[in-house]
Amino acid sequence: MRFPRPARTMACLLAGLCLAALPSHGHAAAPAAQSGRPGTLTASETLPEAFSLPHAGRALRITYLSTNGITGSGLVPVTAEIILPPGKAPKGGWPIVAWAHGTVGVADHCAPSANPWTDRNRRYLSAWMQRGFAVVGTDYQGLGTPGVHAYLDTRVEAYSLLDGVRAALSSVPELRNRVMIVGQSQGGGAAFASAAFAPAYAPDIDIRGTVATGVPYITPELLKQLMTASATRQQGATYDPLMVYTLYLAQGLAGYDPAFRPEDAFSAKALPAYQAAGDLCVSELTDTVKAAGLNFGNSLAPNFAKTLAPALAAMAYPTLKLAQPLFIGTGELDHDVPPPLQFGLVKAACAAGTTVQAHLYRGLDHSQTVNASLPDSAAFTQAVMAGRPVTPQCTPTPQ
Repeated sequence: MRFPRPARTMACLLAGLCLAALPSHGHAAAPAAQSGRPGTLTASETLPEAFSLPHAGRALRITYLSTNGITGSGLVPVTAEIILPPGKAPKGGWPIVAWAHGTVGVADHCAPSANPWTDRNRRYLSAWMQRGFAVVGTDYQGLGTPGVHAYLDTRVEAYSLLDGVRAALSSVPELRNRVMIVGQSQGGGAAFASAAFAPAYAPDIDIRGTVATGVPYITPELLKQLMTASATRQQGATYDPLMVYTLYLAQGLAGYDPAFRPEDAFSAKALPAYQAAGDLCVSELTDTVKAAGLNFGNSLAPNFAKTLAPALAAMAYPTLKLAQPLFIGTGELDHDVPPPLQFGLVKAACAAGTTVQAHLYRGLDHSQTVNASLPDSAAFTQAVMAGRPVTPQCTPTPQ
């Protein structure tokens, strides 16, 4: 079984009982095994200018080998983009922002490297580039390459990100092995996961710190709290954005678990949206969920937690004690990753011994928090890149 004991315990609690045998990730539909080692570059091409950042220097789309995060062994191809700042690299090379993207979908055509940046992400990553960082952004395993994208699987995300950095460092001489891991939403969880997996999986990468906004975190207690809050919020409402992520989570599970039956997780009202989720990118699926008026109350079958237990367990982090400092930014009005989930991670990471600097952004939602956090993350980044201590803030500081 691939899940660590705490994650399996969580899955059992979520399901209401310990399952005798959770479906194995070994059933994953994946491409044939590749030869080489994690981080090996297999292809590189110029990234179309429309997919780069404004005023950037050289930009590439690469394919590289990464350890299959679903099975935990074997190598699979993954794609990423590398975007350098303009001009000559500083002595030693450009430091790296290892960018972990938020939810885009599970279909190949949704892969970030095959699409222009959103306005929000263009502004955000341009700010990092202006700070003197190159951007290395993985698409994650199964997005734009053969096999399933196991949505929100922390090991999949971490291996993809860390091996993308390895591939970039080995193939682009202008880069320096000094890395900030940065992510939003799904990518906020991927950023935390990458920092958590790195000491054992990629000790060769010099990670200085992690900046994450809208970070998902699930425990049995938080899931119960989330369901209660969702039911309250849905009174008088017809749509819950959390349904979009739940549909993608189920699609990811279906790709590697042959025992998964969507009718065990979703009502008849929600099944058409589940089927559509396999092909629709996030904005289109959001429109579909809105049009159908889907929420937890009318969309989830009684056994949904038991049915999705393996996918929920795969969201667990291998440790909550990170080796480097962590910045977390939370929007007060975040309905996509509700603040109690993010505050739960802050509390748990602080208790585990992680140096956490938490910030709360008043009146801002999930997306607005990304760029609003830039001034605070700049000060945090300057400190960790220079090796200076960071003042812990385990009670989110309102902004």
